[in-house]
Amino acid sequence: MSRFITPTLAGLRPYTPGEQPPVNRRLVKLNTNENPYPPSSAVVDAIRDEEWRLQLYPDPGCAALRRAAAWFYGVAEDEVMAGNGSDEVLFFALRAFCDGGHGIARADITYTFYDTLCQLLHLPQRILPLREDFTIDPADYRGLNETIVIANPNAPTGLALDPEEIGAIAAANPDCVVIVDEAYVDFGARSCVPLTRRYENLLVVQTFSKSRQLAGARLGLAIGSRELIADLERVRGSLNPYNVSRTAQAAGTAALYNRGYFEETCRQIAETRAWAAEQLAARGFAMTDSLANFLFVNNGRMSGAAFTEALRRKNVVIRYFDLPRIRPWVRISVGTQEQMEVLLERVDRILQEG
Repeated sequence: MSRFITPTLAGLRPYTPGEQPPVNRRLVKLNTNENPYPPSSAVVDAIRDEEWRLQLYPDPGCAALRRAAAWFYGVAEDEVMAGNGSDEVLFFALRAFCDGGHGIARADITYTFYDTLCQLLHLPQRILPLREDFTIDPADYRGLNETIVIANPNAPTGLALDPEEIGAIAAANPDCVVIVDEAYVDFGARSCVPLTRRYENLLVVQTFSKSRQLAGARLGLAIGSRELIADLERVRGSLNPYNVSRTAQAAGTAALYNRGYFEETCRQIAETRAWAAEQLAARGFAMTDSLANFLFVNNGRMSGAAFTEALRRKNVVIRYFDLPRIRPWVRISVGTQEQMEVLLERVDRILQEG
């Protein structure tokens, strides 16, 4: 770094994204929870239709996208905001609802980008340990008087609270915003979007990266009361008013209207997840009851780091987190049936090698 960076940022620990190795047909990439299926033909056509308009700025209000989201989720258009990925939406939310005297409360094992955002924005954090089985105790989140951030399902554990439990948390913190990060909700959990009509302090964040095959487009949504969305729009308009590209808006709009493809690919991933979990359990692996598009597993024979490296040498990439409490564990994205069969074949070879 240069000598000109501020002392505060000199100590910042940037978020570490999952490895994005060069495209290699021999490599089985199961480390960043991308959808193993391509976007639908309707989405591809929508992107192509925008190619000749790329000399023009995108619609800053994302009107067509918000209209499609309102239709899909059963909310009003002014109860939706679009962002350049859900990470940007999370940034806007923490910027809007937190400051140096009002921080966030979050789990100790969760999406590590929350910690990075708090460092960047100079926000205090209250860290609430998960139970021994990695589940959240809702009682820990009642009456905190802080902005609460809950990934549901959680990452990297894949475990989820019922919406009723999150609703109780919102009710117990009426003067603070409860942010529910639903990046993985479409693979088996229940969404809290219907509760946003009941709780004015509940904000749901979703992404198109997982269940809608658009990780490369960078697109996310916030859904909440029109007052909360107006707060986010104030931040967005002050920082990055053209934050969602024309192609991303077109792709997201088409993906929302193509409900059949969305439901079918989610079903396939859930079925493959269940089959792979059964196969790993038969090999002696421990795992959580994941409702996401990944498995969180412990092989019980070698460290998470060693297991990750052993698979990497056999052209399978998974994710390991060098963090307290979960060093024996790894996260494995759910790929296609064929990819998971290759994973298991390589796992068997590693176990045979000792």
